[in-house]
Amino acid sequence: CTVIFTRIATKDLHKPISILFCNLAFSDLFTSFSGFWISTLFITNPDITIFGSEDMLAPYALYTMSILSTIYNLVSIGIERYLAVAESMRTRFRAARNHSVAVVLINWVLAFFLGCLPLMGWNCLHRRKNLSVLYSPFCVDYLIFITIPNVVVAAFIIPLFTYLRIIIILRKRKLRMKACGQATGTYKSAEIQVARTSIFIWLLALISYAPFFAGVIFDATNHRCHLDLYPGIYIFRNCTAMLITMNCLGNPIIYTLKAKPLGDKLKALKCLSTNRVRACTI
Repeated sequence: CTVIFTRIATKDLHKPISILFCNLAFSDLFTSFSGFWISTLFITNPDITIFGSEDMLAPYALYTMSILSTIYNLVSIGIERYLAVAESMRTRFRAARNHSVAVVLINWVLAFFLGCLPLMGWNCLHRRKNLSVLYSPFCVDYLIFITIPNVVVAAFIIPLFTYLRIIIILRKRKLRMKACGQATGTYKSAEIQVARTSIFIWLLALISYAPFFAGVIFDATNHRCHLDLYPGIYIFRNCTAMLITMNCLGNPIIYTLKAKPLGDKLKALKCLSTNRVRACTI
């Protein structure tokens, strides 16, 4: 919420990449909200989160939609950064605000459609065949359909390829400048900063979503009932949900709070609020 309010209140942060950052914060906010909703249902009636119920379809659908939106936003930010670096010396590529708004809308439409498929009938609520043990009443084939292209490809492979390409491009340009006798100190520091940020981004996604993907694989290969796996497998499920929530906390730290313009604006807002309190006190 701090990131969203700061970017909305600050006019000079209304850039195309800032729209993607703000939308990422919205996705993380929805993920945290849906996770809180599921936690409340678990506290009030634990059986429906274990054996499945119609009441779990809506929170699980919102949870899936928000996670997919977060993944698509991460991919969009990585592609935007890659195009800005790769094309800057040739075609001077610069994403316009309309492009970012269009990408945001496409991300949400795709996430909404895929996340609401169980509400449209793709669930195992009335049939026990192919039922997910971890996320009842979702079907195992639906979870595999969601995780393999989105978690494995979109969250792991595409960001890894994108940020590796950015680092390689920066290194080639640094060597080119060095061969021409130009100073490379600024480029070297930029390369180190991009490399660190890229590694943090990829490791955060890997740590957050890999256990969830492992749970889906276990779901697909498991042939035992809920009671035989209680409580160990459900403790593991709760841990995977906590890791996904921690990803929502790590995204604004890596993407936005480390950005110097946003950090300066946050400090300015803090100083402004402190000055107002002092003025009211006087």
